[in-house]
Amino acid sequence: MSGRDLFCPPRRFRRGAALTLVFAGVLVTGAATGSFPEPDATVSARKAVAGPSPTAGGHEDVQRAAAEAMADGKSPMEAAERAVSRSGDRWGAVYSQDEYQEFQEALDGRYTGVGLWARRERDGRIEVTRVQPGSPAADAGIRKGDRLLSVDGSKVDGRPVTEVVSLLRGDADDAAAGTPVTLGLQRGTRAWTETLHRASLSTDSVTVRRLPGGVTVIGIVAFTKGSSGAVRAALRQAPADDGIVLDLRGNSGGLVTEAVGTASAFLDGGLVATYDVKGAQRSLHAAPGGDTGRPLVTLVDGGTMSAAEMLTGALQDRGRAVVIGSRTFGKGSIQMPTRLPDGSVAELTVGHYRTPSGHAVDGRGITPDLEAGPEALSRAETVLTGLGDPS
Repeated sequence: MSGRDLFCPPRRFRRGAALTLVFAGVLVTGAATGSFPEPDATVSARKAVAGPSPTAGGHEDVQRAAAEAMADGKSPMEAAERAVSRSGDRWGAVYSQDEYQEFQEALDGRYTGVGLWARRERDGRIEVTRVQPGSPAADAGIRKGDRLLSVDGSKVDGRPVTEVVSLLRGDADDAAAGTPVTLGLQRGTRAWTETLHRASLSTDSVTVRRLPGGVTVIGIVAFTKGSSGAVRAALRQAPADDGIVLDLRGNSGGLVTEAVGTASAFLDGGLVATYDVKGAQRSLHAAPGGDTGRPLVTLVDGGTMSAAEMLTGALQDRGRAVVIGSRTFGKGSIQMPTRLPDGSVAELTVGHYRTPSGHAVDGRGITPDLEAGPEALSRAETVLTGLGDPS
């Protein structure tokens, strides 16, 4: 599993789950906002396994509890948390107003951190996999392949990447841009410490590189605002005879409008997914005119979640891509946010989504066409060769 000091839930709601990302933009109305101006206008999906469904009146119960607490001079947020716990919704959560705003800024492509990507190796070591150009980490000379030993004195070996991300971001202290964080690092036999200052950074969730042999690799780590446009631009710039590898490994989800927009880049219209909200059935469709000629391989793993699974399922079910890797995480439940009297936001599960063929993702994930581990990219190159010249 890999991660970045970007998508990490506020400390209050980590509860052993890894990442919390919006399945939004707006599903109910079909408009893309990237924010939640109206509680009933946006649907979100949380990284989770299948769990109990909430009670039918879950949102009403939470709102009532918060309103009564406020009237009694007590904390509406704490009352809402208790009501969410009683609702039977294992993946319900409550955010303060500031935490929710931070969450939205991340999806808008902004975050506070040091600009590191990291992954946990099989032996538990935490390794830097990428350094964002122009970030505090880059300015300090930290490189891909460096080992991260500690954050502010806390050893990180063996810890989930999301906990490491939380330490880098300073979630426990609500750390803002400009606050210091001291990293313990190792490169070969050299070990040292580096004190960085967190900064407000812009994300670059889409990366593009070209491999020898006519293969363009488009990597998407999360669907933030503008991701689908970046994918379309990458397709336009790729040589006409290149095969495409869409790398969704470690993609933790994000804005569903961006995932649908990415599907539209590879499909000529048609169904992307169906979903239900409180029993009402709805569907998502790709726009017409996508590139359907190039051979396409999609790479996935156990860190491929939520909107990334939705995109994978659409490309696989529609016969557009060969999916290579390992079974995806299995996040297919939908949460809807509700604003509370003090400005905090409660989320409760309201439905689930399915792939075009009707496959339920929640708790099951998506099985790749070809199983592969670290060699997934080389397998993809071989498959693209077999798929032949699209012309």
